[in-house]
Amino acid sequence: MTVPHATFAPIDPPARLLMGPGPINADPRVLRAMSAQLVGQFDPAMTGYMNETMALYRGVFRTANAATMLVDGTSRAGIEAALVSLIEPGDRVLVPIFGRFGHLLREIATRCGADVHVREVPWGTVFTAAALEQAVAETRPALVAVVHGDTSTTLAQPLDELGAICARHGALLYADVTGTLGGNDVDVDGWGLDAATAGLQKCLGGPSGSAPITLSTRAVAVLDARRSIEAGLRDEGDRIAASPIRSNYLDLAMILDYWGERRLNHHTEAGSMLYAARECARILLEEGLDAAVERHRLHGAAMAAGLRGLGLTLFGDQSARMTNVVGVEIPAGIDGDGARAAMLTDFGIEIGTSFGPLHGRIWRIGTMGYNARRDAVLTTLAALEQVLRRGGHAVTAGGGVGAALEAYAA
Repeated sequence: MTVPHATFAPIDPPARLLMGPGPINADPRVLRAMSAQLVGQFDPAMTGYMNETMALYRGVFRTANAATMLVDGTSRAGIEAALVSLIEPGDRVLVPIFGRFGHLLREIATRCGADVHVREVPWGTVFTAAALEQAVAETRPALVAVVHGDTSTTLAQPLDELGAICARHGALLYADVTGTLGGNDVDVDGWGLDAATAGLQKCLGGPSGSAPITLSTRAVAVLDARRSIEAGLRDEGDRIAASPIRSNYLDLAMILDYWGERRLNHHTEAGSMLYAARECARILLEEGLDAAVERHRLHGAAMAAGLRGLGLTLFGDQSARMTNVVGVEIPAGIDGDGARAAMLTDFGIEIGTSFGPLHGRIWRIGTMGYNARRDAVLTTLAALEQVLRRGGHAVTAGGGVGAALEAYAA
């Protein structure tokens, strides 16, 4: 049945404070940038913006990598582009799993035809460097693929030693830094990461839909060996690979040619998302990376203190907790999904549930990007206190807000 278009009103989303594990409320400056008029993808203005975006994200990733750009798509598009481009069928790949998104890396690597080897620790813990080195030595992988901050458990896997471990054993190291970039320490060159991908919708303070990526010279060498120029674009002497990268859209060798000096046509650039990604990076570097990480640490610590002030128990190894999201045990007698619904309906605040073995056991509460600020923390704690009280959970009046204010004062 055809529905008359007049029955649909213009887009007018309800007012929400997004305090879950992402997405978050986009910075208004990013939304304004997205409203700028489009230009052609090879217009000098657009290619200039592309070059500026590459330079900005070298600063965000703390890298000198020339191959630093955007993949048009959500953060998962960046993950899949990295894995499908770096993995040849039959390659041995090691995936250390400490949460739901490690399982995603295994899933994608398996679909790429890799010989996938897995190591797991219980959700709520992370790997020691010694355990990772033992796993690399035992499996002898061509690639190690790991999540830095897994928002499903709210923990961050330390990566400062893993790059050197992989280098000693001749493996490339890929890290998914979607949950951490911009709000936690991420040092691509200092840690020896060969590839890292992210998204805008968490600490970077933008909308989902663009995936920043950076690639080391070692990673680019792998792409060069698999580069295959499309028919219709080839010049005489251009390479045609016998075993090309298995995805066309997510072929990083072709995307590099699109962003590079040749400007080979690959896809029509998502102009509004490029504006958003550029503005996210510009705002972050204007604030300063160290200052942004400290801002996330400050407000994340205040949120954690406030949750304890409400008599709640934090989930997982707190020494490895991400700065920007905290897991909290749902207290006995409280309907977790019902409480989340009440937060949304009565207060316009969204907090997150969780996955797998943690579903129904914890809430995940974020303080990230544009929402990593004092008023958002205090408002969320005040609303949660009322929801808990109505659910029959005994709380000290003002305990959450009071504990958070004490954390700020300290």
